[in-house]
Amino acid sequence: MNAREIALLALQETENSSVKSEQSLHRLLHRHKPDKSDRSLATELVNGVLRLRLQLDYTISRYYRHDFNKAAPVVRNILRLGAYQLLFLDKVPVWAAVDECVKLAKKYKGRHISGLVNGVLRKIASESAPSLDSALKKKPLYKRLSIEQSHPEWLVKRWLHCYGEEKTRKMIASNNEPPLTAFRINTLKTPPENMFSALKDASVTFCVSEPEQFILTRDFDACEPFIRLGLLTVQNPTQALPCLLLSPLPGDNILDMCAAPGGKTTFLAELMQNKGHIIAVDLYPNKCKKITQRAAALGITIIESIAEDARTIRPEKPPNAVLLDAPCTGTGVLGRKAELRWRTSMEKLEELTALQVELLDHAAGLLKPGGILVYATCSVEPEENALQINRFLEHHPDFSRESSPVALPENIFHEHESAPGSFLTLPGQHEGFDGGFAQRLRKKR
Repeated sequence: MNAREIALLALQETENSSVKSEQSLHRLLHRHKPDKSDRSLATELVNGVLRLRLQLDYTISRYYRHDFNKAAPVVRNILRLGAYQLLFLDKVPVWAAVDECVKLAKKYKGRHISGLVNGVLRKIASESAPSLDSALKKKPLYKRLSIEQSHPEWLVKRWLHCYGEEKTRKMIASNNEPPLTAFRINTLKTPPENMFSALKDASVTFCVSEPEQFILTRDFDACEPFIRLGLLTVQNPTQALPCLLLSPLPGDNILDMCAAPGGKTTFLAELMQNKGHIIAVDLYPNKCKKITQRAAALGITIIESIAEDARTIRPEKPPNAVLLDAPCTGTGVLGRKAELRWRTSMEKLEELTALQVELLDHAAGLLKPGGILVYATCSVEPEENALQINRFLEHHPDFSRESSPVALPENIFHEHESAPGSFLTLPGQHEGFDGGFAQRLRKKR
């Protein structure tokens, strides 16, 4: 099975189920074991089609004789794969892109559809570069940006309202760029300087990020040996900021309410020098098992993973600090999770904000008087972030915002008089950083 067929099957599974594209792709690559070049092409095709799906559909619809939205899903994805190669991959010959998609059409839908696929792709191939017709220029800005940058219309419209045109353009453009991979250095096992030297010796091209124990690179494969040794953990710097905002100390008793997959949990343990106790909660036992395995690989022994609903858990001993990395729409990580932009909605936003209310209210009752609560999301939606905190403080007068006790990366930490102890990062704002939010709160004694 070649790269294009693997990509097609991954796209089909992602579109027809809740399976994540990276999970589907990983499983198919593991099963069929293509060579390195086919692995790279399959990955590029899946991520590229998912990111640019709306623009691809718009272009294909110009040449498709019928209503493209009513075409069979497998036909839509074959045409998307072909159009993406023709318009965005310079190194793929036109004949190869067209011929391979025609073969896929024959295999999955028959000869009559293969002729249609051939005709549409050959017409698209006549375009020397990605182009959108003049009719698009007459549409309102949010509609035009939605198609040009392949983001849901409703999301572009609200970002224009919340952040203005300049920031919105940066956000959506950033979401369409292949993201850098960020790694956290495990300071329990090695100082950052030693890790930097080891990476250079392994000919890894990287840059040092903030916080100081983070690096950014595109060379994931070369970093895998260090991951297996427990020296590196895949984690975006934005995900680390709530842990720094919590600022745990050795010996602390911490509750991580929504811990999976465990990146923040293990970073807290590293900041605590592996001294104290962390209860890591997740609803699913298999995810708790993975947290335990991740901790063991990093040499961490203070994490107790519990499979339970975070809305009902009651630790025997009240924690002196709680991290609530709440379930959210994930609109700050659309560049990293390509299909997420097509799965989120206003209905999903409303559903998740209600869940966040439950989790925050429960966290307030669990925390020891005088303790610290850090609320975090990987969202850029005000309803999940600043407005959620405003609601919480209205209902919990025994809590107040508190400034960060440690310095956070310059230009990343946005502290305002009206909201000390909070930050908001936006995609495209700082290289290597996802979008995200966090707020530090203190419970009165």
